[in-house]
Amino acid sequence: MRAYAIRRFLLIIPTLIILTILVFLIVRLIPGNVIDLMVAQREARFAEESLDRDAMEKMLGLDVPIHTQYLRWIGDIFRGDLGKSLWSSFTLVQALRQKLPVTIELSLLSMLVSLGLAIPIGMYAAIRQDTVGDYIMRTFSILALAVPSFWIASLIMIWPSIWWDWSPTMEYIPLVKDPLGNLGQFMLPAAIMGLFTSGGTMRITRTMMLEVMRQDYIRTAWAKGLRERMVVLRHAAKNTLIPVITIDLWIQLNHGPSGTANNCGYRPFLCLC
Repeated sequence: MRAYAIRRFLLIIPTLIILTILVFLIVRLIPGNVIDLMVAQREARFAEESLDRDAMEKMLGLDVPIHTQYLRWIGDIFRGDLGKSLWSSFTLVQALRQKLPVTIELSLLSMLVSLGLAIPIGMYAAIRQDTVGDYIMRTFSILALAVPSFWIASLIMIWPSIWWDWSPTMEYIPLVKDPLGNLGQFMLPAAIMGLFTSGGTMRITRTMMLEVMRQDYIRTAWAKGLRERMVVLRHAAKNTLIPVITIDLWIQLNHGPSGTANNCGYRPFLCLC
């Protein structure tokens, strides 16, 4: 077991090297580069002025062979220098320090909303399979999947401002300064994101619950005369929730909160995902 763990750990090293090489090459294989973009923007603003391409390439380290660029890039990463924005004075470390807590908080809150909706509804639909309640819950999950989150966010931004002269706060409220104001600010985007991701999680919960309910140990629990509540909550739910929570976390990480946060009026502190 120890030898296997060591081999798996050592395998991470060449994997990371290959991934860094692929990322480095993919960015450079894209047509055009940052200098072309900077020159185009400069010429659009100031028609008579232009940037010195040679000087810019030397400043950005693009005047050396590609393998030297890669080694410099890796060396900077090991030294903790993740780069600096060419359009502002912020470094990537500063941007992460500023925006990552917002991303984490919004992701956690939306995950709580998603699981709070999906787990009870999915379990009920599985227990009452092919009943009216099951069809209603499945229809709700399809609607949650089908309705775009940006459309709901746009309606929440527009309708309350027209009817009640209310709109979400545009300025970020830190959690440490005003916890209640912070939670109130995140309530809408978290609910929208949670509703959007809950549709798939509901269907996964129902599927996993049906699969677990057909297992032999569940049949044994029924044969012992245990109550339905005991069978569902103590025996079936435990094995159902493990993959459901894992998949919901994967959905949150892949979809990310930036789109919903942007449409909900949170432009000053757009999230990273």
